[in-house]
Amino acid sequence: MSALTSTVNEAGCVVISGGSKGLGERLARGFLAEGRRVATFSRNPSAFTREMAEADPMQKQFFWTAIDINELDQIHHFVNATVKHFGRIDTLVNNAASLSEGLLPLSRDSDIAKMIHTNMLAPMVLTKACSRAMLRTGNGVILHVSSINSVRGHRGVSIYSATKAAMDGFTRSLAREFGPSNIRVNSIAPGFFDSELVTGQSPERREQIARRTPLGRLSQIDEIADVALFLCSSKATFITGQTIIVDGGITC
Repeated sequence: MSALTSTVNEAGCVVISGGSKGLGERLARGFLAEGRRVATFSRNPSAFTREMAEADPMQKQFFWTAIDINELDQIHHFVNATVKHFGRIDTLVNNAASLSEGLLPLSRDSDIAKMIHTNMLAPMVLTKACSRAMLRTGNGVILHVSSINSVRGHRGVSIYSATKAAMDGFTRSLAREFGPSNIRVNSIAPGFFDSELVTGQSPERREQIARRTPLGRLSQIDEIADVALFLCSSKATFITGQTIIVDGGITC
């Protein structure tokens, strides 16, 4: 195996947190189309997971289970079950996240703790568990789904922004830590795109965002997914420790 392909197993197993819908579903479909096996979890089943259960009843290519990401023991059980099912983990995409908007002085402590747990603690624990499997095989790719809020301040999302900025810092340090073990670590920071995190925005707010974006529109979900798939592929084997911003120029 050459140095240029040693960090990606194109037929390997990809773990995606929150892969039942939205960007997670789009990534799962993309990896499956490449012939890779996908393991994912979410709190509840979705139309996509039910579709895959019918298409792949023996779970030879797609393994899904319901877990609560806030229960750390369940994360470890999921990773162990994935390794038992597919034999290895080659790629991890930390996609699951929660967003609660509001001014900090008015925020409840419980809401702050929940967002930190979902957006920081759980992904860190999932990364730790998956990285152990990668270290055994001597290669791997880790991708964190961040946000432009990690690099540019916005009113009312201070806690969410802090969690995403923390994951970007986590990315850079892990790239140093795992580089000698042939494991690449990056993050992708999407701008505004059609997802559950923006469905609550009014048409007026969405139009305002579009006007502030140099390309004049919100992103399509495929435009985010394609960059993520690239970063996890053998075409990006010399990229690590980076946060790639995909926002139509809104942060430039």
